[in-house]
Amino acid sequence: MYHCNLPSLLILSLSVSLVCGALNRTRHEIERDIDALLERMTLEEKLGQLQQLGNVMAMFSNSEPDNPAGDPLAEHLQLIRQGVVGSILYVRGAKRANDIQRAAMESRLQIPVLIGFDVIHGYRTLFPIPLGEAASWDLDAVQRAAGIAAVEARSAGIHWTFAPMMDVTRDPRWGRVMEGAGEDVFLVAEMSKAKIRGFQGTDFSQKDKVMACAKHFVGYGAVEAGRDFNSVDISERQLREVYLPPFQAAVEAGVGSVMMGYHNLNGVPVTGNHWLIRQVLRKEWQFDGLVVSDYESVQDLIGHGMAVNHSEAAMYALNAGTDMEMVSRSYVAHGAKLVEEGKVTVETVNTAVRNVLRTKFRLGLFEQPFQFVDEELAAKTLAKPEHLQAARELAAKSFVLLKNERNILPIDIRNVKELVVIGALADDKANTIDSWGVEGRMEDSVTVLEGIRERLRNTSVTVKFFKACDAVCNSSKNPDEFQQALNAAGTSDFVVAVVGETVGVSGEGASLTNLNLSGDQLKLLQGIAESGTPFVVVLKNGRPLTIEWLADYAPAILVTWHSGTMGGPAVADVLFGDVNPSGKLPMTFPRSVGQVPLYYDQKNIWRPYVAGNIFTEKYKDSSILPLYPFGFGLSYTSFSITNLRLNSTYVMAGDSVTVSVDLTNTGNRDGEEVVQLYLRDVAARITRSVRQLKAFRKVAVKVGERKRVDFTLTERDMGFLDEAWRMTVEPGEFVVFVGNSSDAELSRTFTLFPSLFSSTGVFVAGTTTAWLLSFAVLLSNNLKT
Repeated sequence: MYHCNLPSLLILSLSVSLVCGALNRTRHEIERDIDALLERMTLEEKLGQLQQLGNVMAMFSNSEPDNPAGDPLAEHLQLIRQGVVGSILYVRGAKRANDIQRAAMESRLQIPVLIGFDVIHGYRTLFPIPLGEAASWDLDAVQRAAGIAAVEARSAGIHWTFAPMMDVTRDPRWGRVMEGAGEDVFLVAEMSKAKIRGFQGTDFSQKDKVMACAKHFVGYGAVEAGRDFNSVDISERQLREVYLPPFQAAVEAGVGSVMMGYHNLNGVPVTGNHWLIRQVLRKEWQFDGLVVSDYESVQDLIGHGMAVNHSEAAMYALNAGTDMEMVSRSYVAHGAKLVEEGKVTVETVNTAVRNVLRTKFRLGLFEQPFQFVDEELAAKTLAKPEHLQAARELAAKSFVLLKNERNILPIDIRNVKELVVIGALADDKANTIDSWGVEGRMEDSVTVLEGIRERLRNTSVTVKFFKACDAVCNSSKNPDEFQQALNAAGTSDFVVAVVGETVGVSGEGASLTNLNLSGDQLKLLQGIAESGTPFVVVLKNGRPLTIEWLADYAPAILVTWHSGTMGGPAVADVLFGDVNPSGKLPMTFPRSVGQVPLYYDQKNIWRPYVAGNIFTEKYKDSSILPLYPFGFGLSYTSFSITNLRLNSTYVMAGDSVTVSVDLTNTGNRDGEEVVQLYLRDVAARITRSVRQLKAFRKVAVKVGERKRVDFTLTERDMGFLDEAWRMTVEPGEFVVFVGNSSDAELSRTFTLFPSLFSSTGVFVAGTTTAWLLSFAVLLSNNLKT
């Protein structure tokens, strides 16, 4: 029995199941009802379903204005009533969402509207930026955060989030590195799948879930010079080995939608890239969800030089397979004429509309457009105490301890009478809301200073605060204030120096050529160091920074990213030892911007550095090594990873390899360690990386406790794409590395032999001669043992 709030829909000649039976329905039933609806739609209504409207003014208005004529949504509501809008964005709040659906119910076919919003790392409760979430290496915590974001967003009438960003990013000059999970293909894929699970669950029509969107398809993280909106030129091999795999993992995980990027990829802008969408996404991966452009990226085809006008832009994007146009209106303005002229077929339009309607059925919008939009629910849901606690816990997990000389952290308050906090960023609520914290509120956020004061409220420690300079730190503006901070540092017992980036210099449109601390922040830290007082540098940053002086001279460095609503209490939790830091770097920290791009899984260097030999890989003026490698992060305790063993050192193709190590907490605090497994294919006809992350596990270990950690390497882990893009395994030697960073030294080698009986779908290279020789080697080694 269906409970439908839309009695007026009975005027349609469609079956009741189309109107109200969206949930728990078979694919065949949904496709049948889409067919029936398509038959009733005019071309204008079809093109309208491909239109996503957005109004920046509406982004800042979630209540109905007293003067309807001043409503930033007035035009949109009228178009919705005409049945020519498929989706809308930049609107939130249950009342506005209901207004939109009521307008849709006044249209001829009463097709509900899909409401999208940028819920990137939280809705009202902000979690750490995605790069910080990735630094936790905690998939369960990241999934929980996305689940909370979904609960809050859905309570405000939102169906669709434009996350996760799945661009593999290896150039920290690009501002949008803060929005992704870093440089490694495997880590990006795993973090993205965790966020998709959190956002969508197993059924994103449920009242506590939203549809996720994998973006930016594909290669946007490789923009030239790290400059936003720039072009990308990479080989198909790099595309298929580095940039496509996370998206394929997202499709396999059931992501509901994919967003095209802004960029030009190998000469073809991705919004109009037929090969990417129709060949790779649709044909190879069998994706049947919704493909949406980025903001106005359809009309941007003109700027790219692909199209001469909006009509051509619409033609290229529609024919390529971009289903929905975000904000710009090329489809609705020119689609009918393109069909009339034969430049776009009706079937092409129908296919795009089908993808939009299928999404709405999967979201349950046809059943009840108002079902999950209770105007009282948001007030009871947003920033709930348990949500804030989860944000605090994930923030603390995301912090990366880069240095802790003489174990000055955690701060021992028994030896501190006066603690001085220095730096404008320590008490700047505006800088707790980053560029993607759209619905975040400053009044909800707790600063580092507030967190420290609350933590020390019932102690004998006196906390003093000195701004020293503004957030970008120009000491010449107020030299007296700057000197007062240094004087205070010299007379205190401990200094917490909070420096880094303002939120405005990381994010979309925030690329940099200089990754040093801005302004006089380094001068401030040097002055604190000269005072002789113990101090810790708390970095608030949205990207890897070049901090070589800090690495040499600061006693302690704690990377806290832009850590969200509860970042301040989380910093205090770690500084005073209530939480043992366990984060690991998801991106390499370079020594200088001249090393960029710098990442761990590079190809083998045929002439590696040898001291005294000028014909080897090196810089004349710097080490080629990173300042801090991918996967690095310290703890307040110590761990040993020992006894690396394989279930076999001679493996037949098609078999898996079990890898085991012992993890022991050898320090004096309970803690969590991230055990990381890397694999190297020693030789292959397609050259392989020196090592690649294939598995990781975050393990809690008590003082003195030893735990066995097991991993399984499959044939696919050992494989690579051959010249025909088949997943291929070649017999030969493989080296397994296990440790707590990409510099792991503990290793074992196994040999893979070909087999006539591999049935995993992986192509096994080798001739009959190779099989016989391999068998002989295997027999010989067994006889020797």
